[in-house]
Amino acid sequence: YGTNNEFGFDYLRDNMALAPEDQVQRDHAFVIVDEVDSVLIDEARTPLIISGSVDAPVDTTYKELKPMVQNLIKNQNNLVTGMVADATHFIDQENNDEAGLKLLQANRGMPKHPKLLKIFQEKGTKKLAHDVESEYMRDKKIHEVDEDLYFSIDEKTHVIDITEKGRESLAPDDPDMFVIPDLGEMLHEIDVKENLSSLEIKQEKEKVHQQHAEQSGRIHNISQLLRAYTLYEKDVEYVVQGGKVQIVDEYTGRILAGRRYSDGLHQALEAKENVTIERETQTLATITIQNYFRMYDKLAGMTGTAETEAEELGSIYDLDVVVIPTHRSIVRDDRDDLIYKTKREKYAAVIDEISECYKNGQPTLVGTVSVDSSELLSRMLKRRGIPHNVLNAKQHKSEAEIVARAGQKGAVTIATNMAGRGTDIKLGEGIKDLGGLHIVGTERHESRRIDLQLRGRSGRQGDSGSSRFYLSLEDDLMRLFNSEKVASIMDRMGIEEGEVITHKMVTRAIQNAQKKVEGRNFGIRKHLLEYDDVMNQQRQVVYDIRNNALRGENLRDTIPELISDFVDDELDGQDEENHELWDWESLEQNFSSVLLTEIDREKFDVESDAEHFKKNVVDEAMDLYSARESLLPEDVMRGFERFVVLRTIDEKWKDHLYAMDQLREGINLRAYGQKNPLLEYKSEGFYMFKEMMANTTQMTLQRLFRTKIQGMDQAPQVRSSQARDVQMRHQDSTGLGFTGPPEATQNQNQPQQATRKPITTDKKIGRNEKIDLISPSGKRETVKYKKLQDYLNRGYTQA
Repeated sequence: YGTNNEFGFDYLRDNMALAPEDQVQRDHAFVIVDEVDSVLIDEARTPLIISGSVDAPVDTTYKELKPMVQNLIKNQNNLVTGMVADATHFIDQENNDEAGLKLLQANRGMPKHPKLLKIFQEKGTKKLAHDVESEYMRDKKIHEVDEDLYFSIDEKTHVIDITEKGRESLAPDDPDMFVIPDLGEMLHEIDVKENLSSLEIKQEKEKVHQQHAEQSGRIHNISQLLRAYTLYEKDVEYVVQGGKVQIVDEYTGRILAGRRYSDGLHQALEAKENVTIERETQTLATITIQNYFRMYDKLAGMTGTAETEAEELGSIYDLDVVVIPTHRSIVRDDRDDLIYKTKREKYAAVIDEISECYKNGQPTLVGTVSVDSSELLSRMLKRRGIPHNVLNAKQHKSEAEIVARAGQKGAVTIATNMAGRGTDIKLGEGIKDLGGLHIVGTERHESRRIDLQLRGRSGRQGDSGSSRFYLSLEDDLMRLFNSEKVASIMDRMGIEEGEVITHKMVTRAIQNAQKKVEGRNFGIRKHLLEYDDVMNQQRQVVYDIRNNALRGENLRDTIPELISDFVDDELDGQDEENHELWDWESLEQNFSSVLLTEIDREKFDVESDAEHFKKNVVDEAMDLYSARESLLPEDVMRGFERFVVLRTIDEKWKDHLYAMDQLREGINLRAYGQKNPLLEYKSEGFYMFKEMMANTTQMTLQRLFRTKIQGMDQAPQVRSSQARDVQMRHQDSTGLGFTGPPEATQNQNQPQQATRKPITTDKKIGRNEKIDLISPSGKRETVKYKKLQDYLNRGYTQA
C-alpha cells in the first residue's frame, strides 16, 4: 500500500540498485488505484524522473542576464501601455482595424497587463482583437504582428519568442550576441580555408562548436528567464519557502517536495526570487505514470468522477468505466454559476455570500485555484471580522483536522484546489436544518472533474447541502478559451459593471471552454505517451540486461557473446568478399586496446571467412581472460564482472537519456521540413540506442580486460561504498578491485602505511581455508580466509 509516485520511484530505484537485496518490488501482477482519475489522468502529464547533479559548476549566467531581462520586460510594459492608449484613441475615432491590431499586439506582448484587461471589459473590444488575429492567421502573417514587440508570449503553449527588436535591446552594441550562428556554414568555411594543417582545422572547429554552444546556452537562459517573469507567478505556480522555490501541484494545491522544473526553468525562477541557484540536474532514470501502470497484468481503480474520462481510460489503459448508483439519493442544491466582468466584482460577491452563510451559522467551504487567491480572500474576510481557516501549499500542517471541523456551525474554510479530496466532512449538530455544507467555488478549474470533486464535499450520503461557482471574464479559463464567445454574449445582453449574469448560453460556453482544455490536455498526455513508448522499449531492454547482470548466477558465460558482438561491430562495413581491403590497421588497434589481443595477420587464411576470423579472435581473447581469472578467487572475479557490467550500463544509459532529451527538445522543428517529428524521433532514437548498446559492449569489455585488479582484500569494503555513491549521486568512483587515483583509495586522515602487495597464490583459496597473519603486537594468528579483510583493516599483515 502506498502512493503512486513512490511505487514509480521504487521501480526506477530498483533498476539503479547495485545489489539484489536493495530491490524492493516484485513482479507487477495487479494493482488497485484509489482516486484513479487523479493518478492515471491528472498526474500523467508529468513523467517521474530521478535526477542527479551534473558535474558542471552552477550556471551563473542567470544572475548576469537577469538585469537585461528585467530591463527588457520594463521596455515591453511601457510599449504595451502605449499600444493600449493608441487602441483607445483608434476606438474613439471608430478606426476598428487599427484598434484591433494594437489590442492584438498588446495581448501578444503582455496578456496580463492591467490596462489591457481593463479595456477588454469594454463592449466589443475582444471581438476587435479576435477578428484581426483571424485575418493575420489566415494570411500566415502573424509574425508581422510581433515585429513591433520586444518578445511575444503564447500563454496556451507557454512559448516565448524574442524578436529582432528584442535582440537589439538586449545587446545594442552586438545584436548578433543573441543570434544562433549557422553551424554548418561556419564549419564549411573552415574546410575550404587554405594553408591550414589538420591540427589547426580541428582547433578552429572546436572554437566554432564552443561559440555555438555558448550562444545557444545564452539564448536558452534568456528565454527561460522571460518565462519565469511572465508566465510563472509566485504563490500560483510556485511558492518560496526556506530560501527555496517549491512547485505547487496544480491539481491538489500541495507542495511537490523535491520536484524541480527542467531545462533551467527552476534556476531562472531562483534567480528571479533572489534565492540560492542550485546546480543543474541530469536525468538518471525516468518513466511516465502511463507506462508504469501499464506494466501490471491487472489494473483497476475507483473514483467518484471517472465517467467524463471514460474515452481516455479506455484508449490508453484499456479500462472500462462502470457507474455504481449512489446508496442514497443526492439532494444537494447545485445552483447556477454567477459570472461577473472583473475579478474584483467576483470576489466582493463571494465575500458577501460567505458573510451571509456565517451569519446564519451555515458552514462554508471555499475552493480556490491558487495560493494567491486564497490569501486574498483571507485578507478580505479578516477585514469583515469573519474567523476562518486556510488550507494551501503554505499552510497545510493541520489539514486533516481543519477539514474534519469544516462541517461545524459557522465554520469557514478556504481550501486551494482539492485539498481534502475524498474526505467525508461530518456535519455538526443541527447543520442539516441550516441547509448543510455550502460550497463556494471562486473559479472554474481546467478540468470538470476537479469542480465535481469540490462539489462532492457537500451532500454526501444523502445529506443536505448546496454549491455555487463564481466566475469572471478575467479568470484564466475564460481569458484563454472561449472568452470571445462569452464576451460577445455579455455585450449583446448589455451587462454593465457590477451586474451579474446567469444564463444557460454562458454556462454552455464555460462547459465548452473546459472541454477545449480537457481535449488539449488529453492531447498532451497522448503525445507524451507516444514519445515515451519509444523510450519504454529501450528502457525494458536495458533494465532486462541490468537485472540479468544483477541477479544472474554467472556472467562469465555472456563474455564470449559480448566479444562476438564487439567483433561484429568492428567488421561491420568491411568488405566481406575481399579481406585484402579490410582496414587492418584500425582492426589491430581496436582489438589491442579493448581485448589486449594481437592479430597476427599472417596467420589469417585469406580463403577463410569472417566467421572463422571471429571465432579465432573470441578463442584467443577467452584464453587471455581465463589466465586473468586464475589470479583471483572465483567469487571475487564474478563480483568484479557484475560490478563492471552494472557500472557501464548505468553510465551509458544516463548519457543516452541526456542525448534523447536533447533530441526531443528540438525534434518539433522537423515539422517545418515537412517531416513527421514522431517518426523522426523514433528513427533517430533507434539509431542512437544501437550506438549506445555498441558503446556499452565495448566499454564493458575494455574494463573487464584492461582493469588492473588489486588483491581481493580491497573488494568488499570498496564495493559497499560504491553502491552507496552510485545509488545516491551516481558519481564515478573507484571500487571492487579498480585502481583509482590515490585520493580515492587512501584515507587522508590516517598516516600512510606501506603499500600492501596483493596476495598471489598458485591455486585458488577457499573461503574457509586457514591462513596465518601477524598481529600489530607481533603475535602470529591463524584465521579463515573469508575474515581476512576485517583483520587487515585492524592492522594485521600476511605472515
